[in-house]
Amino acid sequence: MTDALTQKLTDIIRADPGLMHVLTTVRALGLPDWRLVSGAVYQAVWNVQTGRPAGYGVKDYDLAYFDGADLSYAAEDIVIKQVAAAFDEPFRSRVEVRNQARVHLWFQDRFGEPYPPLASTDEALGRFVAPTFAVGVRLETDDRLTVAAPFGLKDVFSMTIRPNPNRPVASSWPKVIENARARWPELTVVEP
Repeated sequence: MTDALTQKLTDIIRADPGLMHVLTTVRALGLPDWRLVSGAVYQAVWNVQTGRPAGYGVKDYDLAYFDGADLSYAAEDIVIKQVAAAFDEPFRSRVEVRNQARVHLWFQDRFGEPYPPLASTDEALGRFVAPTFAVGVRLETDDRLTVAAPFGLKDVFSMTIRPNPNRPVASSWPKVIENARARWPELTVVEP
């Protein structure tokens, strides 16, 4: 059974032409364990909550997938190019693809904190910087939208950003908050 916020999120996504274009296009590619995650998803809610147009403030579409068969960057790059070839501009340069099976290989060097290997795309959501960001959707072959949100959707709909309680506060926290407030000044921020 779908709860009210999940249904509301599903309705918002279905009404957003950009999101539906990305979801429909990616579904046709048949990537393993994929989801559209984070910004473009929760920002669609924020735009509805604040009366802004669909797509306002969306910088990119984060596409996560999980393929543990080959953890090389070369294998991930093949998927990145496959996804890019499926889109025309402006989407081609705005859909960002990451294999969640290999994030642990580069995360510590880039962000300065350990990152144990993952078992799935949905597991990655639990490690995002803030519960609000930890939401992913997938358009299934039967046209259902499935939602993964390990912290629930309350923060998304209340436009609240708080640190993920299950990880250290990200070193990029101040910049993340500054960027979000610049586009949605209505946000409530719970500082660490």
